[in-house]
Amino acid sequence: MSTSTAASGTGPTAEATPLSLCAREPHVPADRLVAEMVPPPRFDSVRFSTYIPDPNQPSQSEAVRVLDGFATGLGGAHASGAGKRRWFSRKPEPRPAGPRGVYLDGGYGVGKTHLLASLWHATPAEPALKAFGTFVELTNLVGALGFQQTVRTLSGHRLLCIDEFELDDPGDTVLVSTLLGKLVEAGVALAATSNTLPGKLGEGRFASADFLREIQGLSAHFRALRIDGEDYRHRGLPEAPAPFSDEQVTKAAYATEGSALDDFPRLLAHLARVHPSRYGALTDGLKAVCLTDVGPVPDQSTALRLVVLADRLYDREVPVLASGLPFDQLFSEEMLKGGYRKKYFRAISRLTALARDAKGLVES
Repeated sequence: MSTSTAASGTGPTAEATPLSLCAREPHVPADRLVAEMVPPPRFDSVRFSTYIPDPNQPSQSEAVRVLDGFATGLGGAHASGAGKRRWFSRKPEPRPAGPRGVYLDGGYGVGKTHLLASLWHATPAEPALKAFGTFVELTNLVGALGFQQTVRTLSGHRLLCIDEFELDDPGDTVLVSTLLGKLVEAGVALAATSNTLPGKLGEGRFASADFLREIQGLSAHFRALRIDGEDYRHRGLPEAPAPFSDEQVTKAAYATEGSALDDFPRLLAHLARVHPSRYGALTDGLKAVCLTDVGPVPDQSTALRLVVLADRLYDREVPVLASGLPFDQLFSEEMLKGGYRKKYFRAISRLTALARDAKGLVES
């Protein structure tokens, strides 16, 4: 699909014709999955120096100090080698001293992804020798390339960053744990953030002991860094804007070049027909997403797909303008008390931030 028209939009126009997410069914080749294992656009320019620690949470400043030192320790042969991605096995090089991995333990919105991306940027290696992706994107890569090819592809890397390591699927956890074991043997350094386990009801963050236990024999390679604090997306900011009317949302979509206009129930149905690995491509070129008739998500499978879409929209800084119910009413009370509660709260947090970004699309 062409995104040149959408990409060229710089603001409201009189004759813009909205796009539609429901009309898109992108196909993503395996080599694109590998090439796109870099920090998403939202985190292109983040650095340790742009992370603003909460003065009331000393663990945040300590995390920056430790991660900066960890990045410095990763300099070496990989960093000065050829910048071309190695698709086949290469001889492992000497490992630097110290832990081969760091795990960032903290609640949603304390800046774990910011710090993880800053670590990627600070590591002295060519971009092709560093990889960054979510747990879901890593499992999708294994599905696309196969386990052995994934090992060969990533073994030449200096660093692998895994955001939102998911422990609610035992099969995928074992698969990725085995993969990481192979990569550690090849000298690849690891960094990860994680989410909560099912059954950890009422907890605002994932416990590092659970993460280390679930990745089994790799625990000795990780240093856990606890990062305390509140969700920065709402720290000192006004409440999320109330939903707009269908008419306002539709008018804004037609007035904003590069926007998509979709009925929320139809979009949820469409997400079931597109693999979550393609949700990033689903949003290619969009300047805004306009949704009408937002209402409660009907079931858990649909809710989890919406979480992935919210992550991709947030990564790409795509504003979301909506009518219907506020985003904090998307998920049922049962869902918000269940094993996936942290994912749902993250989605609410991120969609709220994107709704705040979208206020300027509606003419006063």
